[in-house]
Amino acid sequence: MLDAINCKTVDEVISKTVPNAILFGNRMEVDEGLTERDSLELATKLASDNVLAMNFIGQGYYGTLMPTVIQRNILENPGWYTAYTPYQAEISQGRLEMLLNFQQMIIDLTGMDISNASLLDEPTACAEAMMMAKRANRKNKSNKFLIDSNTNIQTITILQTRAKPLGIELVVEDIQNNDFSDCFAALLQSPGANGEVRDLTSDIAKAKDNGVLTIVACDVLALALIKTPAEMGADIAVGNSQRFGVPMGFGGPHAAYLATRDEFKRMVPGRIIGVSQDVLGNPAMRMSLQTREQHIRRDKATSNICTAQVLLAVLAAAYGVYHGAAGLKKIASKVHAKASNLAASLSVAGFELAATQFFDTITIKTDKAQDLFTSAQKMGINIRLLNDTQLSMSVDETTTEAQLLALLSVFSIDKLLESDAALSVDMMRTTEYLTHPVFSLYHSETEMMRYLKRLENKDIALNHSMIALGSCTMKLNAATQMYPISLPGFSKLHPYAPEDQTQGYQQLFKDLEHALCEVTGYDAVSLQPNAGSQGEFAGLLAIHSYHQSRGDHDRNICLIPSSAHGTNPASAVMAGMKVVIVKCDEAGNIDINDLKTKVEKHEDKLAAIMVTYPSTHGVFEVEIKNICDIIHNAGGQVYLDGANLNAMVGITRMGEFGADVSHINLHKTFAIPHGGGGPGMGPIGVKSHLAPFLPGDPLDKDSNAVSAAMYGSASILPISWSYIKLLGKYGMQRSTEVAIVSANYIADALKDSFPILYRGDQGMVAHECIIDIRPLKAQSDISEEDIAKRLMDYGFHSPTMSFPVAGTLMIEPTESESKREIDRFITAMISIHDEIQKVISGEWDKDNNPLKNAPHTAHEMAGEWNYPYTRQEALYPVQTLVTNKYFPPVKRIDNVYGDRNLFCSCITTEDFE
Repeated sequence: MLDAINCKTVDEVISKTVPNAILFGNRMEVDEGLTERDSLELATKLASDNVLAMNFIGQGYYGTLMPTVIQRNILENPGWYTAYTPYQAEISQGRLEMLLNFQQMIIDLTGMDISNASLLDEPTACAEAMMMAKRANRKNKSNKFLIDSNTNIQTITILQTRAKPLGIELVVEDIQNNDFSDCFAALLQSPGANGEVRDLTSDIAKAKDNGVLTIVACDVLALALIKTPAEMGADIAVGNSQRFGVPMGFGGPHAAYLATRDEFKRMVPGRIIGVSQDVLGNPAMRMSLQTREQHIRRDKATSNICTAQVLLAVLAAAYGVYHGAAGLKKIASKVHAKASNLAASLSVAGFELAATQFFDTITIKTDKAQDLFTSAQKMGINIRLLNDTQLSMSVDETTTEAQLLALLSVFSIDKLLESDAALSVDMMRTTEYLTHPVFSLYHSETEMMRYLKRLENKDIALNHSMIALGSCTMKLNAATQMYPISLPGFSKLHPYAPEDQTQGYQQLFKDLEHALCEVTGYDAVSLQPNAGSQGEFAGLLAIHSYHQSRGDHDRNICLIPSSAHGTNPASAVMAGMKVVIVKCDEAGNIDINDLKTKVEKHEDKLAAIMVTYPSTHGVFEVEIKNICDIIHNAGGQVYLDGANLNAMVGITRMGEFGADVSHINLHKTFAIPHGGGGPGMGPIGVKSHLAPFLPGDPLDKDSNAVSAAMYGSASILPISWSYIKLLGKYGMQRSTEVAIVSANYIADALKDSFPILYRGDQGMVAHECIIDIRPLKAQSDISEEDIAKRLMDYGFHSPTMSFPVAGTLMIEPTESESKREIDRFITAMISIHDEIQKVISGEWDKDNNPLKNAPHTAHEMAGEWNYPYTRQEALYPVQTLVTNKYFPPVKRIDNVYGDRNLFCSCITTEDFE
């Protein structure tokens, strides 16, 4: 590979690629790499240092039983967890179908018309719903958002974080005593934070009479028994699907949801899966209404969310499919029965219940609340202290009779009574749910296993071939790194467990924070943001808070290069900033003259610049230190987007060349799998002056928390911890070097077929390269989309299409890929170039050729062949496909049809035959 790019050593490649001014060398104080055996032993030791006490905390997190058939065939299966977000829908039909199942499940349980395909956590979903309601309720000029006081504290905290920079005033009070006369929307929780189940119909009707939109945060398992938010008249339903088989994981990851009425469908945040059709008229699924999203709408998007929680939504949907309506009702009924028995036992013993209608959570009133709470802790039992006079206890599907007896012993009760108490008739659910055949066909392990395998086989993931998506870093998610997430000590811990029960996690966090500081050159790290988009928001919020603390209240201008990822402007708007775009020059670099002009114009109001490094054009900009100096001299801060950190580890550190804050995509550089569109993690690193403004504890109001749990999606952090432990100081540096060498190798191999759009001043690219399709398109009418679809016939996922430049493909190989696999990709691309030449020469028809008709399916191959080219040319264009052939399950999908005929729930199974 070095010979091909005319370099003698890896050091020569790096010196030609990275500007000398920032080429600091490996200054990381990180241990050398461990063996896989030693890493696993250490991870297991840390997991065992966490104490799995009897847990009755609840508060949005519950013990659950993941069916083993789901654990083995999805959670621990790289065919599911290594896939990318399904932008290339034709090779994503399996996970798209399961996400459609998720949407149908949420639609049925909430009674709403449409659901998205997941959000990051329940409080974030509530915040998204608040902003959605603000956009939707334009006639209501109030700037107040009403929150029922019987709402989980972490939800209120995250709403405070999101509302403050946007100037929204939160009002927290008992909603039953409010006349809804001065607010644009209201949030209610069902069941309430104290467990009370209450018919909200009259409250919602009162709100509606006053022009107020209503949001209900729902417990999905409770919805198997109680009245739906739609029946009660709500406009939006939000919640968390964690109870459907997904471990608590000390806070996550879990798939939240947002469902609403049809009239608000174009305002919904996050991904929505819809049913369209392919060019032959066969049903096919795709992500619908993408014009709402940040990658298109940028600062005008409905949300900054990019990575969501696809893998967790898939797990929850599989739980629903496996159990079906009857199974869910049985589980919910058992949970309610346990709670009823607990309530009866406490009530007979003289304890006063705060609510007599409940699902799974009992709250008692007692002047000995603190003493009883302390006694429970000493006995290894976790309950919730609501205040000085109230204790709360939640049960779940894992709660045993022995655990209930142990809990009762805290209250000096030695007998568990049986109760036949039921929910009141006016709160009982009467509508059917999960009636689609998919929820009744797969209730045996054999059928479920085969169903999951059929879906897996429809998709391309890293277990099939390399995924060379630029700006995405689709590297190996090694089995040794993934193994710890299944350890009970990591997966079963409640996020609000006492600190003395979480010492294993605390050591892991300490190790990881130290390593990330060493990698980046920053002084402090917050592990809380559970996606890159949330890291951006948290980082910009830290900048905003820093300026406020210095009395610079007018600093609200955020400069963003025109080439930036769509989340950047969307996040800036969320943080209360105004976006000003900076031009890029012909070489793809930030236009320094335009930057100076914009800085001079906005100097007194300049808050920050957001810059990606290496740039989104795939080069190390030589002016980066100068850019940082220009911003600092004007009183601004430098937010450096860490999406491309995989090109810097061990060779340079952003905290040392002028950046003040960055988010770190652990699902890119540090090996957390993409999961088909999540989970992700976006910790932020900051210099010391911003450290006081990092996100705090979500259980503390005004803490700037951005996630429901202090450490975000904590249960996947062992993956990145393991990655660092295995590679160590020099292994991480080597990964960076190989990634850069591989990208330059590809650029050199393809340069005679496709122009390389941007290079550094010495002719090198960073860890990715952009090939320009526009000259070929001008001659042949073959577009970047045609090439992307044709690559499916070669068994490859396309590189990134038309970002950051329309009419291009951005290629990032990662260090995980062998020369053999890279050569196979290069062969496919050169073969496609040769095919385009046949179109240009007239040998192939301009409109009827293998590229325009791609992808080709097995069904086509077996049927009547009416194309003016052979089956072999269509399906086996290179010899390697003879022994390893992937067939896309559908033809090219009609995107326009899908958006014009929006259908976002399950269709009949016969349509998939």
